This record gives sequence, C-alpha cells and structure tokens, in this order.
Amino acid sequence: MKIVKYLLYLSPIIIFIAAITVRQLNEGSLGSYSNPIRIYFTPSVDAKRISFNAKSLTDFLHKETGYYYTTAVPASYVAVVEAFGSDKVDVAAINTFSYLMAHAKYGAQAMLRVVREGNETSYKGQFITRYNSGINTIKDINGRSMAYVDPSSTSGYILPKAVLDSLGVKPSETVFAMRHDNVVTMVYERQVDAGATYYAPPDPKTGEIMDARMRVLKQFPDVAKKVKIIGFTQNIPNDPWVFRKDMSEEMKNKIINALLDFVKTPEGQKSLFDIYDITGLIRTKDSDYDSLRKLLERQHINFEDLMKK
Repeated sequence: MKIVKYLLYLSPIIIFIAAITVRQLNEGSLGSYSNPIRIYFTPSVDAKRISFNAKSLTDFLHKETGYYYTTAVPASYVAVVEAFGSDKVDVAAINTFSYLMAHAKYGAQAMLRVVREGNETSYKGQFITRYNSGINTIKDINGRSMAYVDPSSTSGYILPKAVLDSLGVKPSETVFAMRHDNVVTMVYERQVDAGATYYAPPDPKTGEIMDARMRVLKQFPDVAKKVKIIGFTQNIPNDPWVFRKDMSEEMKNKIINALLDFVKTPEGQKSLFDIYDITGLIRTKDSDYDSLRKLLERQHINFEDLMKK
C-alpha cells in the first residue's frame, strides 16, 4: 500500500519529466530549429554565389515544409561525399561521379535530376584552349599543360582524362583548378595550354554560349573569341540531388515536392540558374546512372584511386 501511495505521489513528477524529455527530443529532431536539415552544394562554382542564392531556396523550403534548413559549400567534391559517411549532410546537390561514390560507400539516394537549358537531362565534358595556342585537336594536347577541375569532377576530370588516356595523350603538366570557371580563366590567361570543363549547347534562340566559358563572361567579355572548344567526352546523366539513406520517406517527399515547386517559380528559376545553370528538376532513380557505372567499368576507373588524388 505504501508503494502505491509513493507511486501516486511521484506520478505527477514522472509525467512532468517525461513531458520535458519528449519536448526536448522533439526540439532536437531533424528539421527543427536546433537541428536543421543540412543541404550541401559541390564547389563547382564560386561559393559566395551559391550561398547568396541558396538563401531564397531555404526560405521557400521552410515555408513549404515547416522544416528548418542550413547550407554549406565544402572545400572539395570528395568532402561532400564523405559528409554522408559522417552524418554531416542530409541533402546534397552533387555531381554525377560523386553521387556514385556516395551511393556505393554510404547508400545515398538520387531522387531528383537537374534539367538545363534546352530541356537537357544529360551533359558532357569539353576540351578548351586559346585560339592562338597551336592546339587544334585533342591529340595536340600531348606535351602541353592541362587544367582539370577536381579529381571527382565527371566532366572536368574523369571523362576527359579517360579520353586522353585512350588516345595516348600525355600532358607535360596537369593542375586542378577546383572550379570550372577557374579552368576557363587559366586557359584565357595562358596559365595553361588547355583545360577540361562541362559543356552545354548554346542558347537555341540567341546563340549565347552556355558552357563553362559563360561563367567568366562578366570578367572576360571576349572569352568566346579567345577560348575555343576542340573536343568532347561522352554524354553523362545530369547531376542529381541526393538524400541520406535513412531520412524518413515523409520528410524526403516533402522536400522533393517543395524543390519541384520552387524551380517553377520565377525566384526559384533565377536562384537555381545562378547556382548551377539549373532550369528545372525531374524525378530520378539510382538506375538512371547505370550507364555511367558501365562506362567507368570499361575504362577501369575506380573510386579508391580517384579519392587518393
């Protein structure tokens, strides 16, 4: 009887403590103010540009989903991949090869795919050089200096390097510029003889260049007259938006639907275009990237070797 009275005496305290504990847990749940959903972006363009435009994205997502968000631009492509392994990221706008690594190592899931100008859902890499460099074909790069983007950049290193290897072309020197616009700048300023970046076809209405050279037009208005394209890689699926594997389906669906709605708004179209030249988003799945996996297998390219570069 005494035990019953004792428990009755303690029950309000127990209920109070339990309520406080539940409230604290809820406050710390993913998507709460104290534990926002973390969105990472690959550093393929200027980090300041990404951060500035990402603000309108996170504001829209918060309004549509009720979740809180924070964004970051890690120092390298591989850093974004490894963030999935250390639970530092929940959603990432990531390049295709980095996605393959993140999926293979940590089970990250591609849920959306980027659409670019002209309704393009795939893209390829390009080789560039100055018009007066004496380089007119990819084979002419042999014995000349070469700039790549990042060791994990599909269009800015992996596929271009595979093309050079298949042709027996060996540059005298190679450097990693870390961003596509940096590669263009290095070629323009004669710091290197040639470079590899992403390609996109010209605007079908205006003829304006839409490939990586576009990224330096403000700085170098004559870039299209000074820097030319001399060759391409194979086509690859456009970059995906990737989600952590153990995120709840409800949360994923809310974020996906909000992203699809955001890119339909004038503000969303401007924001995403300024970040990564994105004009739209479509749903995608892991198997959509099997063609790239097969290509890498045929060329004996593996993740571990590239992670060491």
